[in-house]
Amino acid sequence: MQMPEDMERIISEELLPVTDINIRALAEIYDEKDVYLSVYLPVSGRENEHLNRIFTDSRVSAIRKSLSPELRSEFESTFEMAGSYISEPPISGEKGRIIFACSSNSFLNVYRLAVEPERSLVIDTSPYLLPLAKLRADYEDYGVLLVDSQEAKFTCIRSDLAEEKKRLSTDLMNKHKKGGWSQMRFNHLRKGAIKSFLSEVAENVQGTCDQLQTRGLVLAGPGEAKQQLMEMLPQDVQQKVLGVIDVPIDIPRDELVEAGDAVLHESEHSGSRHAAEELKSAILKGGLAVNGVEDVRDALEQARANTLLILEDSSVPGWLCERCQNLQANAKPPKECDRCGGPTSAVDVVEELYELAQRSGAKVVFVEKEDFLDSDDVVGALLRY
Repeated sequence: MQMPEDMERIISEELLPVTDINIRALAEIYDEKDVYLSVYLPVSGRENEHLNRIFTDSRVSAIRKSLSPELRSEFESTFEMAGSYISEPPISGEKGRIIFACSSNSFLNVYRLAVEPERSLVIDTSPYLLPLAKLRADYEDYGVLLVDSQEAKFTCIRSDLAEEKKRLSTDLMNKHKKGGWSQMRFNHLRKGAIKSFLSEVAENVQGTCDQLQTRGLVLAGPGEAKQQLMEMLPQDVQQKVLGVIDVPIDIPRDELVEAGDAVLHESEHSGSRHAAEELKSAILKGGLAVNGVEDVRDALEQARANTLLILEDSSVPGWLCERCQNLQANAKPPKECDRCGGPTSAVDVVEELYELAQRSGAKVVFVEKEDFLDSDDVVGALLRY
């Protein structure tokens, strides 16, 4: 496939949120031969450096033994292109690295992350995207509004990278001076000032949320101010609130990220459980849903799938014709495609279904075993029609 010019060479010199990686464009890239190298590595610390070296040597040795002389030469060139980035020391804050490379197409993408991927080194007919998809599912962008009665800070959390977007504050009469107002009048004025400040915060939150494409919003802070603010937020913004948590107003940034991530992951788990229950209900009632590799594949190819559900850590062996995209599960690749006579290669069918979902615009949800179908199926789909 013709390589998009803006995808040919991407070398990130700074930490990048996983949501900034153009996964849809990567899903469009493929070749008829196993020429694309995909590498996922955790890179922080000496222990990872040692483990990465052992893992990489082992995988490279196994790949060399399995390739034909022609493809082995292509692999050697590609690995040489990517090699320096595989072994390069991490930059400040870098915990993970993703590398996609293909020497014959002069294609090299290197992404530095603040989160850790699981180790993987794969040679395939296209970039291997399933680990990236799982990272994106685990680390969606979200906002944290840290608020008390005098100060509000809106921070956007993107793959554990925290960027403050907005800050508001107000001066309140914190002490009742002797000989001044009565205590009752002072308290009344102070409550009015707090309400006015929180109303201003609510207006700014709505504008900030409208500007940012985030999963939702976490309200955080000490005391009652965050609950008061919650009641003032417009209904559509309230629906975006993922959770409300008690933390100090001066909480360190890394602790704020950790607390926010806990709320996000619980919200995501709740969302995946809901999608799984919707799939079960639709299948039992004969509604707009299918399960099983073949039916899900057909729905994705026909662009009828609205949501693809994948059992976490699942894999299905199969083969793919790189000429006509004929995808078959649980079978060894024949010498040529029985549909068009084109070349075939062994694939992970779940990975191919994920790429189909990207190309057809279907949402993808990863579901835990206890929430998924009571069967051997590892994929299902909620349909548009």
